[in-house]
Amino acid sequence: MTTDVAVPAAPVATGRIGLLRGSSMYVAAVLGTGILVLPALAARVAGPASILSVLVILLLSIPLAGTFAALAARYPDAGGVATFARLALGLTASRMAGYWFFFGVAVGGPVVGILGGEYVVAVVGGPKWLVIVVAIAIYIPPFTANAFGVRVSGTVQLVLTAVLLIVVIGVVALSVPHIRTQNFTPFLPHGWVGVGVGISLFVWAFSGFEAVTHIAGEFRNPRRTIPLATAIAVATVGVAYLALQFSTVAVLGSRSTSNVPLLVLVSKSAPGYGAWIIAVIALIVTIGVLNAYLPAMAKLGSALGRDGHFPRWIARGSEAGEIPRRALFVVGCVSALYFAIAVLTGLDLSTFILIQTSCMVAVYALGMLAAVRLLQRWSPGWWMAVISVVLVAGLLVLSGWHLVAPAALALAAVVVTLVKRRRNRKKLSRA
Repeated sequence: MTTDVAVPAAPVATGRIGLLRGSSMYVAAVLGTGILVLPALAARVAGPASILSVLVILLLSIPLAGTFAALAARYPDAGGVATFARLALGLTASRMAGYWFFFGVAVGGPVVGILGGEYVVAVVGGPKWLVIVVAIAIYIPPFTANAFGVRVSGTVQLVLTAVLLIVVIGVVALSVPHIRTQNFTPFLPHGWVGVGVGISLFVWAFSGFEAVTHIAGEFRNPRRTIPLATAIAVATVGVAYLALQFSTVAVLGSRSTSNVPLLVLVSKSAPGYGAWIIAVIALIVTIGVLNAYLPAMAKLGSALGRDGHFPRWIARGSEAGEIPRRALFVVGCVSALYFAIAVLTGLDLSTFILIQTSCMVAVYALGMLAAVRLLQRWSPGWWMAVISVVLVAGLLVLSGWHLVAPAALALAAVVVTLVKRRRNRKKLSRA
């Protein structure tokens, strides 16, 4: 891995995404499908103290989000973390980061669609195969919107996020009359160990800031817009999760075993029509998450083609304002493959989640190491990167043997590097 790489000046981005659209994409990428399942899961393992778990992970996410914002604002490029790694650590590191995100984090796509499908089918009823049909249908709007460019998908995202936040506020408001104070005692039924488990659960909930780095070049005035959009997203997501966690504990307690906890929560607060509210939430959340990640994946794919990590024909669309339709097609093929595997394995999502999260942690680790080198020493961004390196090191330890997936992709990146070097040597010898 090359480390003696000169740090270049930041490129100039001339995108069209403003603060509102940018903030909505950040919120969608981070808020994610976690709101569908995590509040009840955290309440189960930590009891009322799960509220502390949310608060702690919110505070811990600030340096990580701030570091990605600093990098994206200074180096707005379609490659995202792969570009940061190339500038700071060399081509092999860049290839690793690209493969981890494009092939590893993308494994989470079926999880998003299938979770949405399960919620909708839980409301309307029906056989298990209907989950597959709904999950496929969830993919159609974001793919269609992104085929017309990130400006169109950004407008769609603004509407989706606005509706989602209105619905979340409504769910919390409906739950207020059903609060039972006895649900808050004992506050620490599983001790501080339970709070720690709750924190590990919410790591998934507060990930996603790395995704928007791939469309940073599409932002208008990224040095100003990206940090502001990040701050808005951190505050919005934090308040949303704190409110939902409070409502879940206050209304359901810590003994709910439902796989669709929001459905139970709203059914208690608004019997009759509450279930349909949750179906709408599930659709908005899942479509919004895919609508935020698809342009990131497509832009990354085109950037990897531009930088020689993928075939050159996929490179079209890597520049700001361009639509990476070829890369979007490849993303669709990869998503279809992963979705088919999920169906063949009986919709068991646990393996997919583990692969996705371990690859995401690997991306974080490389991104934070690159940030320490790229950002101006002693600046606020640099200090956040240093803190984040320590935090991500802890996440790597927690990942354990699940790091086999990113290790395999890293090995593939090294093999590609060796093959390319050998070809280059042959070309030079012939010349």
